[in-house]
Amino acid sequence: MGTANKVSHKRRSSAAYKHRMQRIHGRHVPDSEVALDCGWGRLLFAQTYPDARSLAAALAQEGPQRRDIAAWVRDPHLVLAAAPQALFLDPSNTYRLDLATYRAAGRRPRGFVVRWVTSQADADAVNRIYLAHRMVTVPAEFMFSHRDSRTIVYLVAEDEVTGQVIGTVTGVDHVRAFDDPERGASLWCLAVDPQAARPLVGETLVRRLAEYFQARGAQHMDLSVMAENRQAIELYEKLGFTRLPGFTIKRKNAINERLFVGAPPEGRLNPYARIIVDEARRRGIGVEVMDAEGGFFRLTYGGRSIACRESLSELTSAVAMSLCDDKAATRRAVARAGVRVPEAIEFDTRENLEAFLSRHGTVVAKPARGEQGRGVSVGLETVDEALAAVERARAHCDRVLVEQCVTGEDLRLVVIGYKLVAAAIRRPARVIGDGASSIRELIERQSRRRAAATGGESKIPLDAETERCIAKAGFALDDVPPSGREINVRKAANLHTGGTIHDVTAEVHTSLVDAAVRAARALDVPVTGIDFMVRDPRQPGYWFIEANERPGLANHEPQPTAQRFVDLLFPQSMPTAVKRAAR
Repeated sequence: MGTANKVSHKRRSSAAYKHRMQRIHGRHVPDSEVALDCGWGRLLFAQTYPDARSLAAALAQEGPQRRDIAAWVRDPHLVLAAAPQALFLDPSNTYRLDLATYRAAGRRPRGFVVRWVTSQADADAVNRIYLAHRMVTVPAEFMFSHRDSRTIVYLVAEDEVTGQVIGTVTGVDHVRAFDDPERGASLWCLAVDPQAARPLVGETLVRRLAEYFQARGAQHMDLSVMAENRQAIELYEKLGFTRLPGFTIKRKNAINERLFVGAPPEGRLNPYARIIVDEARRRGIGVEVMDAEGGFFRLTYGGRSIACRESLSELTSAVAMSLCDDKAATRRAVARAGVRVPEAIEFDTRENLEAFLSRHGTVVAKPARGEQGRGVSVGLETVDEALAAVERARAHCDRVLVEQCVTGEDLRLVVIGYKLVAAAIRRPARVIGDGASSIRELIERQSRRRAAATGGESKIPLDAETERCIAKAGFALDDVPPSGREINVRKAANLHTGGTIHDVTAEVHTSLVDAAVRAARALDVPVTGIDFMVRDPRQPGYWFIEANERPGLANHEPQPTAQRFVDLLFPQSMPTAVKRAAR
């Protein structure tokens, strides 16, 4: 199907006859058997199909790597009965917004604008957001070539400061698609960048689409939403959407598998274990989950069996793990390999701390052993601040390191088999005021979005360190900051405390890669996340911060972190194309 205005239906050759009959009899006859190409697949308007069998037959024509959707199905049992092995009832609900009674919001959020897709770069940015939500992408050239279509409408939200696309929504005009006598429209693919700090992006996109269709004379706007997506449903109900007795049917394919096979028998794995287990199963590698809650599993292939905890495997020795676990030992090991480390002391007395602070001006306090940013305080400028941070760190380890605070951007380099697989800049959590919400409310709202996108792994904690950072900016948790005011609510960029991650794999400087590999070899750890502080990932300067023996591989999608991890464990399972490229 070449354009978004084209639809698949049998009546095309008799279109002139149909419209002539409409004029003669004075009534509107909608198009029949309409399947609209939306890029990710076809949207089948079930109300235009004469019977269940014809709808089931149309779904059977789904193309490879596509997700067709039959919506507004009135008799799903009949459609499923026509192809019970191939189709399933989607676990979603249908909602409708009455555009005759809908009223626009009185106040527009600041800091971002909603506009049409205007370039292929916009389309690439939309797909980046889709990937972050594990949604089916749309070929960028398809979206760009249909940017002026009025059948399919692509809107994006653009941050006015950074120029970055931070949200997207797609709309479909039913009148243009199939001469809908009900003058309807629908909303699809609403997605907000899970790392966006601006509030109300999703709500604004929905409102702008509703107002667009309202201005074009549409009577209602429908949508389909997963029944488990309570956060989205709360938004839609807040805006006035009401539940419809409609159903959605899809084909059983690899994309939809999680929707029709149910939860895996081993229970819930976190995203860091799940990404590896899924890759192993795709290759026919046996998986035995030993402790789903802890992320422990065993992989078996060709007589070889390896136990793992997420990306930590038996290939990492106990000595290497101990080196990574003890931050003081880590620093000494990598320094001997010529890797540049900031100066540090182990806290013992107030006097030594005061002397160290006077020498460097600003310091970091962290537990000598620990992970996921727990107990880490950054940007300490006074002795009292540093002593309080030492006590917070002692809650996690009785030994506390006080380190020279080096400035720049936090760069994570994932090294597998002593080769770089992914590199990303990590930035601390921040919120942006909307003039109406308190900082606490902004944090809670952003944490819900981050948690939804990461399986609950990334949230901004409401703890003493967050309060300290907010106080540095001149606010308290329950203050309402001015609209557009950015507030850093954490200093450390750890993802588990709400930090965001931005891929730079294609542009990271070779000297940084070399230093990261040297650090991994010095620690003798085959899978690691090396953290540097850098001025610019495209420039050579750096400071070593720490090494993580169990890096979160899921944080770096779509870089092939899980694929390279499984390659390391089971080289014989490596796809032929990858083997050739590795030679």
